[in-house]
Amino acid sequence: MTTIQFIERDGKREFAVIPIELYERLSAALEDADDAALFDAVRVSDDGFRIPAAVAHALLDGDNPVKVWREHRGLTQEVLAEKAAISKAYLCQIETGKRVGALKTLKAIAEALAVKVDELYV
Repeated sequence: MTTIQFIERDGKREFAVIPIELYERLSAALEDADDAALFDAVRVSDDGFRIPAAVAHALLDGDNPVKVWREHRGLTQEVLAEKAAISKAYLCQIETGKRVGALKTLKAIAEALAVKVDELYV
């Protein structure tokens, strides 16, 4: 490898000319460092919540999110209604789209399903 050449202006080093091999190694190392920093930042902010493929496909097919998550969690309407402290009839109306459900109700359902309330909006 050849030496690094410095270009000076007014007696001070202003530029460095380096061999292409060194430049390529430094560039790759910098990219690796950037990737590692990005990975670490994402890892710190990761809340662990994942949407399973079956749930994602059902939601994309237009199925009701409350029903999709309820079935994914293996709960009956009766059990979910009880956990959310609402009637089974009200839950059924939400799942069929006849009623939207008050925010308070959707928060209770989301908590019972262990999902964010945002996951229950169509």
